[in-house]
Amino acid sequence: MCGLAALVVLGVAVVVWTSHRGEPARSGDSSTARVDRGEVVTAVATTGSLEPAQTRTLGFSTDGTVTAVNVRPGDQVKAGQVLAEIDAAAAKKRVNDRRQSLDDAEDALDEAEAAADAGTGACPVASVRSGRVLPVALVAGGSQTPSPSATPSPSAVPSVSPSGQPSPSRSVQPPASQPSRSAGGQEPGGGKAPGGQVPGGGRNAACSAQRSGDPVLAAQQRVTSAELALAEAEDQLAGTRIKAPIGGKVLTVAGAVGADVGAGSTFVTLADVGGMQVAADVPEAYAGRLEMGQSATVTLANRPNEEFAARVVRIDPVGTADGNLVRYGVVLAFEEVPAELLVGQSANVRVRTGEVAGVVRAPSAAVHGDDTVVIRTATGDLVRAVSVGLRGDQYTEITSGLAEGDEVVTAGAKGGPS
Repeated sequence: MCGLAALVVLGVAVVVWTSHRGEPARSGDSSTARVDRGEVVTAVATTGSLEPAQTRTLGFSTDGTVTAVNVRPGDQVKAGQVLAEIDAAAAKKRVNDRRQSLDDAEDALDEAEAAADAGTGACPVASVRSGRVLPVALVAGGSQTPSPSATPSPSAVPSVSPSGQPSPSRSVQPPASQPSRSAGGQEPGGGKAPGGQVPGGGRNAACSAQRSGDPVLAAQQRVTSAELALAEAEDQLAGTRIKAPIGGKVLTVAGAVGADVGAGSTFVTLADVGGMQVAADVPEAYAGRLEMGQSATVTLANRPNEEFAARVVRIDPVGTADGNLVRYGVVLAFEEVPAELLVGQSANVRVRTGEVAGVVRAPSAAVHGDDTVVIRTATGDLVRAVSVGLRGDQYTEITSGLAEGDEVVTAGAKGGPS
């Protein structure tokens, strides 16, 4: 009986050995994949956050007390909408004062131009001989001077009334022995005649300007200065109200009604959320692969099953140190901006840095660092050298050594040389 049992066990062993004799030797835990033809892509993956394409910080152009705040953070506003105001009483008074100054300057310009059109005007200057105040004929602009050849007779000296005022019917020509002077009281050498400034000379702005130069030009300069001062005052008045320069969402409001604010300080922050972008950074080891215009995919934390197309629109030229690692900033714009995005929302980014299509490829996990693969054959697992092209994250391009349909081991096997 025992002999019969021994024969049965021996027969089962022979059958088992015979059934496995024609299969290749396999390693323990291993997985395989087929070599196929398709696309190979290289990419840089990183994380980032959403930010508006443009952000505006807005403030008042003059000091004041806040009288109205019309928005709150999160409000959507239109371009031109008034967001906040301060007390404008002082700014309005400043505008009125500057406008009056401009009116005065324009009146003075009209007088100067009228005098120039008339040709001459009588301005009080001092007599060269007596030092007394005499009216002399002045030509507008000082373009003409009395003739030096005119020699006055002894009777040319005007008689003076007991009140000390000169006779209005006479005008004086310079003596022949004296250097000729222009109508403005300037000597040929450029010096002032004695007594050039006289009491009562300021009663006529045109005369005062004529003694120093072209009266019309001086009046025009005064008008220009007054116009600039008025424009500045009007800008300050307009700056008592903050208007939205663009449509967007209010991010922050820095004060409330009754608060005192200074000129130029930020009071409202406004963002254009219709043009949201992704701001990210990459390690310096991968930054060299990035180029403007490269395509990318973005996934959002609250939409993990959706991918949004984007492209690289900015690469920082200077890196930022992060401990021992240097990182470079990159900005990506959505091809189509998704709805309901949140400022500061986190995002995963994958930038395509290289790609080839229609090539023989094997899983990158099957290609070893020494450019070898383990192929599975009917006789066993064999190591084979291959030539590779583009190395992607998922697939590697095989330029020689493998053919479509070959089965390669992706993990857990070691074969002998082929």
